[in-house]
Amino acid sequence: MATAHANGITIAYETSGSPLDPPVLLIMGLGMQLIAWPQDLVDGLVEQGYYVIRYDNRDVGLSSKLHHHKKPNLLWAYLKSLVGWKQDAGYTLNDMADDALGLLDALGVGRAHVIGVSMGGMIAQIFAARFAGRILSLTSIMSSSGRRGLPGPTPAARAALMQAPPQPAHRAEVVERGVATFRVIGSPSFPTPERTLRASVERALERSVSPDGIARQLVAIVASGDRTPLLRRIRCPALVIHGAADPLVPVACGIDTAQAIPGARLHIIEGMGHDLPAQLIERLLALLDQHLRGNMTAQLPPLTQHRAGSGTHHD
Repeated sequence: MATAHANGITIAYETSGSPLDPPVLLIMGLGMQLIAWPQDLVDGLVEQGYYVIRYDNRDVGLSSKLHHHKKPNLLWAYLKSLVGWKQDAGYTLNDMADDALGLLDALGVGRAHVIGVSMGGMIAQIFAARFAGRILSLTSIMSSSGRRGLPGPTPAARAALMQAPPQPAHRAEVVERGVATFRVIGSPSFPTPERTLRASVERALERSVSPDGIARQLVAIVASGDRTPLLRRIRCPALVIHGAADPLVPVACGIDTAQAIPGARLHIIEGMGHDLPAQLIERLLALLDQHLRGNMTAQLPPLTQHRAGSGTHHD
């Protein structure tokens, strides 16, 4: 695995395709490693003529673990978030956006299309707002602006997110917990087979286990607060994709994100939850290719919600 030293940490990354093609930086979500990106999505982007860069965020995978920051108390962090108290976070999403910039610097990439999912979408939003000269386009998938008052996860999704992780040594329990969590947050209309879920969880465990790092990432999200003022500063082409059935980050969060970004396009997919199921990869690739090539104007007017699967548009 290739590594780069950037922003004071070591970042594990992988590239696919030709460095002569337009770069696409993929930023994964909470606790997820670069291998969580579906290989068919990565291969499809390469076939479309893009140079794909994916990496492990700090505190997960093979990138630096920030053990010098204490393990956060998630329940206390959640309670403080309810009343708006300041969080005691070791780092914020701004630091993680700096990591992304540092990686591009290390790779000699001047400007890139940036695609992020969930927490990765939040990082991508910050990147687009702060580093306008380094971004070609923004795609925010199943993410949020962080604005207070937006609906939160369903009770089942919140319980899956907040429950104490089993000890890494208890491998069977860790696998079962991971599979159960993905079942809760996954796409109801596009279910992933049990064996596929299990293999994905096992592969991630074999590569790296970092429960404390995941907890620190979660507090970083909460500590970063409302990004709405930042979103209003974004001037690059922006596409927001969200699942209508997302139980972890409800679709209202995607709508709010698109409304805050000037000229953003919003694409809502019926039956999609908080994952990237195999059944949707071709649809996502088609959307991304139109967006990255600047062809979305003919497809979707700004500030229009297109609900894939319903065949209708809602202004």
